[in-house]
Amino acid sequence: MGKIKLDEIDHQILDMLIDNTRIPFTDIAKKLLISAGTVHVRVKKMEESGIIRGSSLTLDYKKLGYSFIAYVGVYLNNTSQTQFVLERINDIPYVTVAHITTGKFNIFCKIRGRNTEHAKEVIFKLDEIEGVYRTETMISLEESINDKKRLMHSIFNEM
Repeated sequence: MGKIKLDEIDHQILDMLIDNTRIPFTDIAKKLLISAGTVHVRVKKMEESGIIRGSSLTLDYKKLGYSFIAYVGVYLNNTSQTQFVLERINDIPYVTVAHITTGKFNIFCKIRGRNTEHAKEVIFKLDEIEGVYRTETMISLEESINDKKRLMHSIFNEM
């Protein structure tokens, strides 16, 4: 599939949806001085092209008691075990992200925990997976940048 052409109206619609995925199309339409039907058609076009894939909810994990974040690099005995290990990692709900990587680690994970003790339990679960040689953990002191809009604006400026 080729690259999809988006115009400034599409960019503005995406900008508002990134801020609030639940914003009514009528509110977007009012702000952009277009019809709600136009917003609906454009969003549907972006969904069908795969630019928009669903919508997401942002949780405040601190308020839920899960403020501890760590990144765990996973070394495997053999790269052929990658899929098996990923399936086991997927069974650990506190591992929120896992990437197959090149370089130092075979798999790189983000975990969330209630505290250091809970994170230690999660890391030990990772260590116990058959095929895992060892892990290396980095504790996140602060998530300083988590901004989808900056990348989106850079992409739009390149178009």
